[in-house]
Amino acid sequence: MIDYWNHNTAYHPWILRAASRGRTDDVLDVGCGDGLLLQRFAPSCLTVTGVEPDAATAERARTRLRSTSNATVIPTDFADFDADGRRFDVITFVATLHHMDARSSLAKAAALLRPGGCLLVVGLAANRTIADGLLSALALPWVRLGSMLHRESRDIGVPTAPAELSVADIRALAGELLPGARLRRGLYYRYLLSWTKPTTESEGTEPEGTEPEGTEPEGTVADAPR
Repeated sequence: MIDYWNHNTAYHPWILRAASRGRTDDVLDVGCGDGLLLQRFAPSCLTVTGVEPDAATAERARTRLRSTSNATVIPTDFADFDADGRRFDVITFVATLHHMDARSSLAKAAALLRPGGCLLVVGLAANRTIADGLLSALALPWVRLGSMLHRESRDIGVPTAPAELSVADIRALAGELLPGARLRRGLYYRYLLSWTKPTTESEGTEPEGTEPEGTEPEGTVADAPR
């Protein structure tokens, strides 16, 4: 199966870069789709695990990863996923959090992380305010340009769903469940959320070095309005 580019895979480099600054022995991708991110993670990990609720899509992921010995794809909802006592160094959601209950999913992800592990979310949000709509409108020319330059694959055959929560809603949830998390808007109608699970009783933060000055992920707005 070939690689491709779309508004989600555009942020794979950000995820891989952020994750590489910590331990990456065991990675969990929630809603792994056709397994492309797992394939990209696999060379630097002991295990990569994908949870994918759509049976046909899970089978596509297994096909992509059939020669990747450290990869496992589990066809189940994240709510029903039983880690059997396992903990993970990195947990990712790429355009999948809006398919499930955000509160319970973020809480479960936080519980499944090892101390010092990082949670990385590339998410979709609903436009609920004038500011949301304005930012989306301003981004449109750049989105179209990026899509043209990268030859976007618009439909890769995985289930889609509309977002219900706004960026403000996600920020409020993160503030409650993931103290110290960092959230910012991305160019391709995505938001980027990063959080590191505390190793002590102190508050969590975004992965150290995730976005050093002058090296923001491609397409992000460094100081997006809240």
